[in-house]
Amino acid sequence: MATCGAMLGPFLDAYHSAFGVLEYNHPIKKVLWGSSEEFAALTTAWWVPELFALAAFLIGWLYILLDNILLEQKTRPLLNDTLIGISLFSFQYWLSGILFYSEVSRDYILTLMSLLAIGGFWALDGTIAGFLTSSATAIGGPAIEVGLLWLSSQGWDSGYHYNDTGETGYLPLWACAVYFLGGPANGNLARWFWNRLTDEEVRKKVERCPACNDTRCVLCPNCDGVGAYEAMGGISVDCTSCNGRGFVICRACFDQYDEDPYDIEAIREVVSRMPD
Repeated sequence: MATCGAMLGPFLDAYHSAFGVLEYNHPIKKVLWGSSEEFAALTTAWWVPELFALAAFLIGWLYILLDNILLEQKTRPLLNDTLIGISLFSFQYWLSGILFYSEVSRDYILTLMSLLAIGGFWALDGTIAGFLTSSATAIGGPAIEVGLLWLSSQGWDSGYHYNDTGETGYLPLWACAVYFLGGPANGNLARWFWNRLTDEEVRKKVERCPACNDTRCVLCPNCDGVGAYEAMGGISVDCTSCNGRGFVICRACFDQYDEDPYDIEAIREVVSRMPD
């Protein structure tokens, strides 16, 4: 999580630098992918990647910790939903910069960013653990920035400032809405990583099924694995139990896969994925 935050965070922050939302005293600029010096793809400071890395690490672990404490049910986001969340968070960063650059009113930006944050949260997360973490991010993130901005005002050489100090005297309130959406963007990624790691550990610990050796299939007992049997008159008939495949799904290891042995449609779906 820390690596992901350190890699993506500075590029998101660069949107705000490029569109004049904030300025660094001594920026590090990289003109990439056909960008210009004025709108450099990367404008950052030496401490920005570390800060985003720490944020991603803390948000991710808060999600996992609260998921386990609150026994959340929606903790297995699909990879597509996870990527959509990161994309929406990136879009929100970009849009807020564009709106500021276009001299849109502060209240309008706050309203739009808040709607995006709330809508994105309910669409991509909607859990109590996520709400608590996102709320903490929306409060804690700006609070850390206020500390950094205060240091900058005291002469910190590597500091920065917002060009619109907003309602707080340090930064505009709409930044809180941007921070809030960082909750599900980081949290669902952490959940996805966590599920991949824990599923692999569980898979390694589960003993092999003695009946099928984890192949999920056994020889059809009706046709002895042949796929057909000889009927009256010496006629060869496809076995109706296995549809001529010679094997059926193993019923000895359903519990290992949390599957219902009486769910016929689910069984057919599993068998359909098995090679002939």
